Amino acid sequence: MPRLFLLMLLLAGACANAAAASLFDEREVLEVELTGPINSLFRSKKEPRDFPFKLRVNGRELAVDVRLRGKSRLDHCQFPPLRLGFDAGDTGGSVFAGQDELKLVTHCINSNAGEKNLIEEYLVYRIFNLLSDYSYRVRLLHMSYVDTDGRLDRDARSRYAFVIEPTEQLAARLDTELLQLAAVSKKKLDAEQAARVYVFQYMVGNTDWSLVRPRDAEECCHNGHLVGESEKIFYIPYDFDQSGIVNAAYAKPHPVVRLRSVRDRRYRGYCTDTDILLAAIHHVNLARDEIIGLVGEAPGLTERDAKRAADYLMGYFDMAVDEEKLLTKFDKHCLGR
Repeated sequence: MPRLFLLMLLLAGACANAAAASLFDEREVLEVELTGPINSLFRSKKEPRDFPFKLRVNGRELAVDVRLRGKSRLDHCQFPPLRLGFDAGDTGGSVFAGQDELKLVTHCINSNAGEKNLIEEYLVYRIFNLLSDYSYRVRLLHMSYVDTDGRLDRDARSRYAFVIEPTEQLAARLDTELLQLAAVSKKKLDAEQAARVYVFQYMVGNTDWSLVRPRDAEECCHNGHLVGESEKIFYIPYDFDQSGIVNAAYAKPHPVVRLRSVRDRRYRGYCTDTDILLAAIHHVNLARDEIIGLVGEAPGLTERDAKRAADYLMGYFDMAVDEEKLLTKFDKHCLGR
């Protein structure tokens, strides 16, 4: 009997994981309505707490607890990012089946420009999906926000948003473990994954990341998580609103790089084996058409905005035509020599 019970638990867990994964397996934009005291939620910035909301999707209404989240965005966003907490017993049979908590990335500023930045950040996640399985998956939502307080700005009532794959699900998908380390040795990093991250971050113009623990944190790393084993560690980046391709109005280059604009690129990768770095450059080059294709297919971008994003990426690919020359440039500016 105990063996049968254990088998039933394992099967139930496998079904829950499969259901949770399905949210991020599909690419269709989800139409979602979120109803609750949004104005009261926004007024809780100093002491974020949960508020009861209703989430409607595909004809199903789910109870969710919603709270504000984020650091810098919490300070400067008119519509801050949110955390959605689900009741596991309430989600069965829905697209959110198996989910516990999800990070919802919102449009931040109540304008078309804010929504454009949201779509561009979503694209950055999708681009890294093309380059590595060790990446956070995302799902685009078209949100209708209903404020029961009756105070929500009209420009915020219908906007795109996206949810990010929970770290625990990512680790399970990759059959690995989330590592909570104060620091990581370069020797223990998976060199191929690290090199792809270095090239990718340069391509999208992101300097707001590092393999060093932030001053206000107990764990490594800045805007990235570590998964793997003690001797083989994968760095997985996230949070790209400060990147050049997004070019948000509030974005600033990381102070240490001394750049005038986030649109300017700066290589921030660690010095690594040149063959591995060259292979990463070549790997990204091979994905060029798919990457540019993602931009052209993105919902919510005007033709002009899509062209601007594609042109920014092509600025990188024009440099990367000469892979050896780009390798030399990276090697010249690499960290930790």
